[in-house]
Amino acid sequence: MHFMLNQDNQFSILQVLEQSPNYSQRDLAGKLGMSLGKANYCLKGLIDKGLVKVENFKNSRNKIQYAYLLTPQGMSEK
Repeated sequence: MHFMLNQDNQFSILQVLEQSPNYSQRDLAGKLGMSLGKANYCLKGLIDKGLVKVENFKNSRNKIQYAYLLTPQGMSEK
């Protein structure tokens, strides 16, 4: 399956991540009504464009999770 990182998807993801950077890919997919695969594809595209960076952290259950943070360029794009 081939997805495109269109401007609507990009804008929607940047808006959600601004409010909730600790969302998992699954949370993001559910919030935006897209498949997990599409969310993964879109996030990779935003990371490649330099709009989002990823950092890992330990959650309350001591499991490693990822935080998707907007870069300064990502902040100006949203």
